[in-house]
Amino acid sequence: MLLRQLEYLVALARARHFAKAARACYVSQPTLSEGIRKLEDELGIPLVQRGRRFDGLTPEGERVVLWAQRILADRDAMQSEIQALRAGLTGRLRIGTVPTASTAVALLTQPFCAANPLTTVQVFADLQAVDIVNRLRTYELDAAVTYHSSVAADDFTFLPLYQERYVLLTRRPAPGSGPAEISWEEAAQYPLCLLHPMMQGRQVLDAVFETAGVTVTPRVETDSIASLFAQVRAGHWASVVPHAWLHVFGVPPGMRAVPLVRPVRTERIGLVLPAREPRSMLAQALIDVADRAGISATLERLPD
Repeated sequence: MLLRQLEYLVALARARHFAKAARACYVSQPTLSEGIRKLEDELGIPLVQRGRRFDGLTPEGERVVLWAQRILADRDAMQSEIQALRAGLTGRLRIGTVPTASTAVALLTQPFCAANPLTTVQVFADLQAVDIVNRLRTYELDAAVTYHSSVAADDFTFLPLYQERYVLLTRRPAPGSGPAEISWEEAAQYPLCLLHPMMQGRQVLDAVFETAGVTVTPRVETDSIASLFAQVRAGHWASVVPHAWLHVFGVPPGMRAVPLVRPVRTERIGLVLPAREPRSMLAQALIDVADRAGISATLERLPD
């Protein structure tokens, strides 16, 4: 009964609405409300600020939700491990990624599914770094692929996968007329299409341009790496893209990927998991795959 009451509270914290939380738990609204009231009675503290509608959680309720999320995640992990001991690893692996690193996730999912044929994978491919941190903390994600800098100050396990480096993607010039490499200062003079400034991938680029002593004002901004390639394909724009994305698109016909230098900038990209013991079997299986995948070597072999 206690676990069910904790499920009601977590659902309410996510939905911020009694009726929506009840639907998520497949119960009636009175059943959900009564379950949360019983939990309040058992703990001896108010958890929900009640008015004519949901007005939020009390400070005590916010703390209890954190414990509830962990307790429910540990229950799910225990059930998965027992099932794995009986019949092999099952369940759904939920993995998030910032857009710039989604190519690395694609290099993990295939070997993971091959090694664990009874599992499924759900990929959230367009998350901002702050969303990844929040979802890992609330156990809405089992793992993520993101920048080391976004989780360095938090209590997570970080397993390096590769070093992200950058190229200037442009339309191909006449044969023999294009530079073999280009500085960030020179790249700033191109008509640029870049990621949206709220995205960490863009913030990394802005910091490098600032280091080079220039400020960029792109004419077009987007939240999609694929859109950057499409914009360059249209003929007028250039863009700065992660070298790893050449694994997905190659260098499309009519385009050229020129290494960016002065400075040469790289960012550590890795697999991030909540630092908890015992680790869930799904998470451990993903770590085992990442150790064998050789992502860094695969991406380093890509031509510019």
